Amino acid sequence: MNTVAPDALGRLEQRVPMTRLRARVAERLLMAKNTTAMLTTFNEINMKPVMDLRARYKDEFEKKHGVRLGFMGFFVKAVVEALKRYPAVNGSIDGNDIIYHSYYDIGVAVSSPRGLVVPILRDADQMSLAEIERTIGGFGQKAKDGSLTVEEMTGGTFTITNGGVFGSLMSTPILNPPQSGILGMHATKDRPVAENGQVVIRPMMYVAHSYDHRIIDGREAVTFLVTVKECIEDPARLVLSV
Repeated sequence: MNTVAPDALGRLEQRVPMTRLRARVAERLLMAKNTTAMLTTFNEINMKPVMDLRARYKDEFEKKHGVRLGFMGFFVKAVVEALKRYPAVNGSIDGNDIIYHSYYDIGVAVSSPRGLVVPILRDADQMSLAEIERTIGGFGQKAKDGSLTVEEMTGGTFTITNGGVFGSLMSTPILNPPQSGILGMHATKDRPVAENGQVVIRPMMYVAHSYDHRIIDGREAVTFLVTVKECIEDPARLVLSV
């Protein structure tokens, strides 16, 4: 029940109970802070190669598959490739045991009128770009109308969140327990960078990888993120798995 009352100086304040979703989110964020050894490593990605690829094929892709070709599908594919190389990032801690998952269930954070929700792409390694984009689009619509099911938001071995859609340039994403890793995407901005000894303007994105240091070493965390970077900067890697 909402209440409006004056503070000690007579100024009005409104007291509003947390929604069940907000209370649950707050509980999980506090759990992540108190029960994990969370660190974050950062890198930047030249988005020009994947932007050029998208511009070249987006119309044909949409005509054939009936769904827009976005950037999230490429990041899901890049993350899955990196997880295959660094299994600890796809693992979780259960008591004194480490569980190494042989499957890749990727949570994709989407906004809803009630707050941020994280539906899961099950067996993302077996999905095509079109299937990933179509499923994410469906999740987005369900988030808007409040029809996401508990099953669709339960589990997951790794999460991707994109603060860039709101204009964020850099942030430290918080783990989604019991997962041990999360990738934060951010806004793409034109910036001067050095290429072959020359300063050029490129569309650059800062990315962040937060990880649980209890299970993931710094070297694994950094090279995981470098692998994601390499896959996005050379999309052929996602096709050839190199």
